[in-house]
Amino acid sequence: MTFDLVCFDLDGTLVETAPEITDAVNDTLRAYGWPVVDEAQVARWIGHGTGALLVQAIARASGRTPELVRSSPELAAIGTVYDRYYAARCGTRSRLYPGVRETLAALRAQGTKLAIVTNKETRYTDRVLDAHDLRSPFDRIVCGDTLATRKPDPAGIEACLREFDVAPARALFVGDSAIDAATARRAGIVAWLLPWGYNGGEPVATCGPDRVIADFSPLLAPSAPKETT
Repeated sequence: MTFDLVCFDLDGTLVETAPEITDAVNDTLRAYGWPVVDEAQVARWIGHGTGALLVQAIARASGRTPELVRSSPELAAIGTVYDRYYAARCGTRSRLYPGVRETLAALRAQGTKLAIVTNKETRYTDRVLDAHDLRSPFDRIVCGDTLATRKPDPAGIEACLREFDVAPARALFVGDSAIDAATARRAGIVAWLLPWGYNGGEPVATCGPDRVIADFSPLLAPSAPKETT
């Protein structure tokens, strides 16, 4: 048995993006006279989309609660400033994780449909994919603003299953966080998590995935997917 559809998260799964996201966040904070935040903290905020990340960063730097920041009329303007800085930073300090390009090429060669399902907004996703020439392997890209809902809602995965006429039992989600594991469970598909990404500082084994994989090599193994204990 092989999988007919493999969906991937983006940040922390395919591409290490925390360094340059941190740079853009701190560029933005400096522009407003706020203290900067460190990369380890930013990495813990990645996963819910750029808007949520900015809310957490501004709250930490300004001493306000996330609720106050979220309701602030200046948030949209701050987001525009961040957008400009991120455009300049994207591709400067991000990198593909080992084996990404080779694994995607091998999966495509064997006829597997490939998708990205990320909470990152489309404009930011496009920049990362273009910076790393990573768009062409994928048959569909679902971003945080593509549909009315985002992960852990399973709508993104379900849309891919429908488009490619794949049964849930023949699909796999590869991610790096509790959000990804929950999304896969709600869609009724297998979840494999990588340990190198962004899971709020917690070990991915605590998220209850079907399997924790050390790298991408198990995706190319010919054996049937099995649940680990």
